[in-house]
Amino acid sequence: MPEVWFPNLGVKIDRLPKVAFEVFNVPIYVYALCITFGVIVGYLLAEREAKRLNLGKDIIFDYISLAMFVAIAGARLYYIIFTWDSYKDNLIKVFNIREGGLAIYGGIIAAVIYTVFFVKKRGIKLSYFLDALAPSLAIGQSIGRCGNFFNREVFGRYTENLFAMRYLKNQVPSIPDSVLQHIVVEGGAEYIQVEPTFLYESLWNLGVFFILFYMQRHKKFDGQVAAFYFLLYGVGRAWIEGIRTDQLLFLGFPVSVMVSVILAAVSVIYISKNFYKYKQGGKLT
Repeated sequence: MPEVWFPNLGVKIDRLPKVAFEVFNVPIYVYALCITFGVIVGYLLAEREAKRLNLGKDIIFDYISLAMFVAIAGARLYYIIFTWDSYKDNLIKVFNIREGGLAIYGGIIAAVIYTVFFVKKRGIKLSYFLDALAPSLAIGQSIGRCGNFFNREVFGRYTENLFAMRYLKNQVPSIPDSVLQHIVVEGGAEYIQVEPTFLYESLWNLGVFFILFYMQRHKKFDGQVAAFYFLLYGVGRAWIEGIRTDQLLFLGFPVSVMVSVILAAVSVIYISKNFYKYKQGGKLT
C-alpha cells in the first residue's frame, strides 16, 4: 500500500522518505533540506533585488549570515514557549530541531527585530530594505513548507474534499483524537485522511510571491511591498490556521490567528495611510 495517497486526485506515493541520507551516521532530514533550499532561493533572489535597488555590494550576504540563525532561533523559541509542557521534563529536546518544531511567526518576528538593528547600523531606510526582502521571504516559505509533507505534520482536520490526503497511521508522529475518529482502512492498512494545510500554505505563499514580485517594480511608496506581504500572508495564515489540528494556543486561542489578524490590520492601516499621502502628493513613509 502507498505511504501517501490523494484519493480524489488519483495520486499515490509508494514511499515518502523522511530521511534523505546520512553523514557519519547522522540522519539528514528532508525537512531540513527543504528549509535550506528555501533559504538559498530566497537569498539569490534578494541578492538580485539588492543590486537592482543599489543597496550596496554584499549587503544581503552580510545580512543573511546572521539573520538566518536569528530567525531559526526565534522560530524555535516561539514554538517552545507555546508547547512548553512537551519539553519541560526533557530539556535536551529543545535543541533537537531536525525533526521539526519551528514556528514561522517566531522566525519572522526575530528577523524583523534583527533587521531594525542591521539597517540602522548600515544607514539604510528600513521600509526600503524590507521591500527588497519581502518577495524572497514569501518564496522561501513556500519551498520550506514542503518539508512538513515529508515530516507528516502540519495537516488539518478530516476531509473528503478534492485535496484530501491520506497518511499511513503508523507513520504519523502525532494524531489528534478528532482525526482518529475517521480512520480509513484500505487493503488492511490504516490511514488518516486530512486536509494538507502545508500544501495550502505553500501554494498561497507562492501566489503572494508573484504578486509581490510584480508590485516591487510598480510600487508607489517605500514599505508597500513589505506591508502587502504582511497583509496577504496574515490573511492566508489566519484562514489556514483555522483548519489545522496542531495549533499553538494561548489562553485557549490560536496564537497564529491572533498574530495574523494583528499583522493584517496594521498593514491595512499603513497601506491606507501611505496611499492617501501618495494621492495627496505628501511625504510617504
